[in-house]
Amino acid sequence: MTLRSYLAPHGPAWRTLAAGIAMGLALAAPATRSAEVNTTGLAVTDSTVTVGDLHSATGTMAISEIGSIQAELLAIDQINAMGGVLGRKIQVIKEDGASDWPTFAEKARKLLVKDKVAAVFGCWTSASRKAVLPVFEKENGLLYYPTFYEGLEQSKNVIYTGQEATQQIIAGLDWVAKEKGAKTFFLIGSDYIWPRTSNKIARKHIENVLKGKVVGEEYYPLGHTNFRSLINKVKLAKPDVIYSVVVGGSNVSWFKQLKAAGITADKQTLLTISTTEDEVKGIGGENVVGFYSAMKYFQSLDNENNKKFVEAFKAKYGADSVIGDVTQAAYLGPWLWKAAVEKAGSFDVDKVAAASPGIELKTAPEGYVKIHPNHHLWSKLRIGKWKKDGQVDVVYESGLIEPNPFPEGYQ
Repeated sequence: MTLRSYLAPHGPAWRTLAAGIAMGLALAAPATRSAEVNTTGLAVTDSTVTVGDLHSATGTMAISEIGSIQAELLAIDQINAMGGVLGRKIQVIKEDGASDWPTFAEKARKLLVKDKVAAVFGCWTSASRKAVLPVFEKENGLLYYPTFYEGLEQSKNVIYTGQEATQQIIAGLDWVAKEKGAKTFFLIGSDYIWPRTSNKIARKHIENVLKGKVVGEEYYPLGHTNFRSLINKVKLAKPDVIYSVVVGGSNVSWFKQLKAAGITADKQTLLTISTTEDEVKGIGGENVVGFYSAMKYFQSLDNENNKKFVEAFKAKYGADSVIGDVTQAAYLGPWLWKAAVEKAGSFDVDKVAAASPGIELKTAPEGYVKIHPNHHLWSKLRIGKWKKDGQVDVVYESGLIEPNPFPEGYQ
């Protein structure tokens, strides 16, 4: 065979090239064409779908939110390794809210209007969520929000993968009242919507249901580092329980100054709903030994789903990395979105939102979750008792609690 005949149309080289192109096209071809799964102009091609990741990578909230970023990117890597969503690999546009709520709103608008992302995984504080919510509702975007929060909210445009007040605040107060015989409480928080609203709900439950008494209530700005005058007030009040909703980097000073002032677990019960493994890594486990956190997830949970998750997280981010409650809830976001998109057969936000109720994950590191029609998750409350190594012993676990973001008598 001459070189000319080898390269000629329908010769051996042509047939080899044609077969390769055909195989390549077959491998790259999505299960359905973009026009069929994207009727609203989202950033979806025949091979990719673009999503947004919007957290604080800088500023006082970075100590809490970097874990969420890492967990969401881990889930997306794992989903892509399985073939993506509806045959499309997920691409991520990362934006930094910089612990500043107007910046969160600006970045959310950019992701939805300019980048046309199919979904956004993001926010930590309720202040940041409240800042972006009008943007998501106006532009019809879809936000997966991972943080435990105060409730009193429900939106078609948000899937809440953390716990609301009845699952965390009320269930946690019931535990400490029963197990510690607590009657008097000192409420402490960072000064923004989540701690203030959480403590408003806590006060109603303490006074109206538990028939106890709030002997003090104090708030300090995010990033505050001097808690000495507060600690003196706590010493004078002598509460049965310090109820702490201190957020972000302030946790480091708060717990270190408590220990320096001699307020330790052998003398004082402290229950927090805002301190996870992520914060304790910065605080130092020796400064929180014996105190309690009330939330749905701890890194030390003993189940096969969690063992695989922890192993994958540490393989990607290092043996010294830790996983807190919000980090795990952030990991759920991409998986719940994938399941809803595939159930809907579409990336369109309205169809994905409509398909979301009833979606369940039996592979969740926390064990099992299911999306309620109110867009919150069924989940358990767990109480963790902190140890010197920055991990907890789980001393209590409830059954699955139905989410109720608008509990009667607490609004």
